[in-house]
Amino acid sequence: MAKSGSQKAAKTVGRYVDPHARGRVTAKREHSHDHSPHWFGWVLLDLMLFGILVITLNYLQVLPGSTSSWYLVLGLVSLFAAFYLATRYR
Repeated sequence: MAKSGSQKAAKTVGRYVDPHARGRVTAKREHSHDHSPHWFGWVLLDLMLFGILVITLNYLQVLPGSTSSWYLVLGLVSLFAAFYLATRYR
């Protein structure tokens, strides 16, 4: 039986230790930091479609200047930029 004037000390060791007492509580972040802006996905898709379109039209010889390696470079850079953005999408 505990004395009437004593308070129970916070447990700091053992199986059922309060997480706040141990300092194991992570501060919550705002939800706005967890999501990409609404335009982010559209830019990603536009870059991907642009890259595919430029590479396809280059090989169909529709673009001015006939087939050029610079069109291929432009299409590949656009695709790589889209894939880079896809890894950052939340």
